[in-house]
Amino acid sequence: MHLKIIGSAAGGGFPQWNCNYRLSRGAWDGATNVVPRTQSSLAASANGKDWVLFNTSPDIRQQIAATSDLQPRAYGPLRATPIRAVVLTNADVDHIAGLLSLREREPFAIYAAHRVLEVLDANSIFNVLDRSIVERRELVLNEATDILDSKGHPTGVVIEAFAVPGKVALFLEDLSKAADGFGTQEGDTIGLRISSRAGGRGAFYIPGCARIDDPLKRRVSGADCLLFDGTLFTDDEMIVAGVGAKTGARMGHLQISGASGSMTALADLDIKRRIYVHINNTNPILDETSVERAAVREAGWEVAHDGMEVTF
Repeated sequence: MHLKIIGSAAGGGFPQWNCNYRLSRGAWDGATNVVPRTQSSLAASANGKDWVLFNTSPDIRQQIAATSDLQPRAYGPLRATPIRAVVLTNADVDHIAGLLSLREREPFAIYAAHRVLEVLDANSIFNVLDRSIVERRELVLNEATDILDSKGHPTGVVIEAFAVPGKVALFLEDLSKAADGFGTQEGDTIGLRISSRAGGRGAFYIPGCARIDDPLKRRVSGADCLLFDGTLFTDDEMIVAGVGAKTGARMGHLQISGASGSMTALADLDIKRRIYVHINNTNPILDETSVERAAVREAGWEVAHDGMEVTF
């Protein structure tokens, strides 16, 4: 199984288009200690020929342009793509907006939990993806699913989707239910186990997670690779930086540091390779010379960058 991290930043990318915080400023100015990143997305292939995307960010065209495996084959048909399917982990804008760029009547399949499919169904703009060409398929949680192309042929990629603690997408929040997670329901945020066959070696992709509970720890223990939510280093990071009023918890993201952070919560698990993904533009781990970057590296974590590859 071959994985390519084609987008490693959180919503807005890095540097974010309107951000002048010191990290983004460094990226704008070409500082060598910070590397620009596009918005969160992953590609996987079991055979090196057929590819499955996990989330489609607004940067999808740029990501395809930077990834030759996702481009039309030389001397192939006039319209073609090796992208056979898209799997969505939630309905956040940075994960679904890229679908609109894949609208050129090219056949592929969309897989998502029922809650996310409801979002697509309720918004008529997604009808630019003709359902007779781009089929929408519901993921059943906690069951192995063979990802099939538009014609029902197996891609060789197998996933198991499972609910993780998270939050409903920002544009779907019900403020009258603030005390109850703003209307969050099961299926609003899912994690994925990705493998080339059911029960085989696998990687976990969890770009959004609000907390780590015992069931999640049991699930990911022994993983060949864990790609986990690295949005913020500290819960109040955006507030301290002066660029926002929300904590990580309010946004449905668990911080990396501290006694309750992901670095500590997952420290005792047997995970062969662990990588932080979905990194916000305020997160100091983006600075390759920072003490925070050194801390995650010392704890055995890697920091994702666009173009990073994982093979198992």
